Amino acid sequence: MRWLKVLNKAQLPVTDSIKTVKIEGKQICIINDGDQIYATQAFCPHAGGHFDGGWCKKGNLVCPIHRYEYDLKTGRGAEGQGDYIDIYPTDNKEDGLYVGFKESWWSKLWS
Repeated sequence: MRWLKVLNKAQLPVTDSIKTVKIEGKQICIINDGDQIYATQAFCPHAGGHFDGGWCKKGNLVCPIHRYEYDLKTGRGAEGQGDYIDIYPTDNKEDGLYVGFKESWWSKLWS
């Protein structure tokens, strides 16, 4: 797992809001749902809507386009959707928020 700092403490999204960040060319959404911080992919797999226009509802991320819902802990879509989103581990340290990314065997070759 490769941990990257994405935000300082002062930059964290306020409660019940979503903020998009770009880290090493990849957009991710940082979500504060009831003071619990999550990191997800930025775009809905259903129709490509950007999650930063969405909202949270009972632990689910809701896409602003067709209101598809995704569990913020597992990434699974609501029953009947048959899809999921990527959820990245987070670590809220004293100097800011870190997000973990899986390292592939290929990326290790070039490190």
